[in-house]
Amino acid sequence: MKMNTTHDEKLINEAITFIKACYDELQLSEEQQQERINEIEKEILQTGSYTHKTFELTHGAKMAWRNSNRCIGRLLWNTLHVFDERDIQTADEAFDKLKRHIEFATNNGKIRSAITIFPPRMNGKDPLRIWNHQLVRYAGYDEGEQVIGDSTSIKFTKMCQELGWESKKTPFDILPLVIQEDGKAPKLYNLPEEMIKEVPITHPDYPDLKKLGVKWYAVPIISDMRMEIGGIDYPMAPFNGWYMETEIGARNLADEERYNLLPKVAEILGLDTRSNHSLWMDKALVELNIAVLHSYQEAGVTLVDHHTAAKQFKSFERKEKESGREVTGNWVWLIPPVSPATTHIFHKRYNNQVNVPNYFYQNEPS
Repeated sequence: MKMNTTHDEKLINEAITFIKACYDELQLSEEQQQERINEIEKEILQTGSYTHKTFELTHGAKMAWRNSNRCIGRLLWNTLHVFDERDIQTADEAFDKLKRHIEFATNNGKIRSAITIFPPRMNGKDPLRIWNHQLVRYAGYDEGEQVIGDSTSIKFTKMCQELGWESKKTPFDILPLVIQEDGKAPKLYNLPEEMIKEVPITHPDYPDLKKLGVKWYAVPIISDMRMEIGGIDYPMAPFNGWYMETEIGARNLADEERYNLLPKVAEILGLDTRSNHSLWMDKALVELNIAVLHSYQEAGVTLVDHHTAAKQFKSFERKEKESGREVTGNWVWLIPPVSPATTHIFHKRYNNQVNVPNYFYQNEPS
């Protein structure tokens, strides 16, 4: 079906920009570039869209990671493992591929960066969507005066319960996956417990911290963002790297509106919490991050500390400069939430221009 001229021209221009960059980086000839551009132009004019070749999709996904302004871990962008699942049509099939992704990424603790790419958006419709923010995430329950579990999951947890999910209502209930085929009701899938690797949080010097019964999952797999490559949107493309310890120890477990553990940690440490002058929150925060680092190391799960991550980002900046590319970045997200001034990132400014390919937030499915 012939699409409107404005749409066609815009998509052709976006495709050409991507193909030239992709083929240049892969050291393909100008003749190959032009031949591919001609194919794409013809396909867009005939159908209103075009289909990426597998190697284009693979490199485009890696470029999207490299262009992610909020990510401090971009040094290893070229190691991303890409699962091309654009032929998947049903929620049941998608669930099998998502389980495969979790198992591959977890790798018994030796985390591997991966992305699973499902069919692209066509004529404004999404063949498949996942409702989860992450493939592995803890539930949250609003009990009025208190929240059990993760407060960021309260709305989604309630929706899962309305779909028939039954939980134990503990602080660390693994949420089910909710997958929707276009035009159909969302379907709920429980993840096998043995598939999810979790890490009990303990401290090398304060054994009482173990009594809190705190744990966290091994792999952060973002699942609610769309990936855009050359004007084509992939609304379901879950991807993962691995955790930096501050994401868990300084945000997920420490934020007052999340698990709010700092007062409990301070009590275990015997800190004076009566005055801010004691800097009890700072001391508790550092020890909680030490506990996270210790626990993941003991469990054999890949984790990076924020100082090492900053040094890796400095290496990324150097390599990008050598490749003739400007490093873009969102400074507010790049600085770690613990001791940011000890990193070079704190003392620099970055161009926050958003380049494509990239990952973008999108409207919730409905």
